[in-house]
Amino acid sequence: MNFLAHAWLSRHGSDDFLYGNLIADGVKGAHLESWPTAVAAGIRHHRRVDAGIDHHAEVLQLLQMAPRAQRRYTGIALDLVWDHFLASRHPDATLVERCYRVLGEREAPARLAGMVPVMIEGDWLQRYADFDFTCRAIAGIGQRLRGPNQLAALTPWLRDEYANLEAAFVTLWPEMQHRFSE
Repeated sequence: MNFLAHAWLSRHGSDDFLYGNLIADGVKGAHLESWPTAVAAGIRHHRRVDAGIDHHAEVLQLLQMAPRAQRRYTGIALDLVWDHFLASRHPDATLVERCYRVLGEREAPARLAGMVPVMIEGDWLQRYADFDFTCRAIAGIGQRLRGPNQLAALTPWLRDEYANLEAAFVTLWPEMQHRFSE
């Protein structure tokens, strides 16, 4: 769950729009009528960004390089890797504090309710600057999935491919900003 990347791309919008971007992974379905208009717009924006990133040439190339056994999980790991590069290359404490405030003032969807307070308390968004922390977060997500922890198994590959991941980010991020900044 790449909270920081989605926050960056929606930082110029209202708090409701930002909130929608931050919680979108916890919202299922296409019917968003029960959400305030700006929150629903943020959820839709998040989903457009995800689709754009998932189909970007850099991401598709990395997916082909990933170990076959973990390939279907690689996109999840890459989302957090993008947050790592944002936190380490473009730290923005003001944006992080805004995210924590916006998330802390509202009730998170059930799928995120247990994680959001822990994320805020542990200052995950700034700690993603530490790649070891990011890898632990990736492995932690893998613990919540069924079966063997394929995300934990993927972290050695992420470490080995760090330079390629960083090069992909350097290409990917400006394009995402140009295409999706609100």
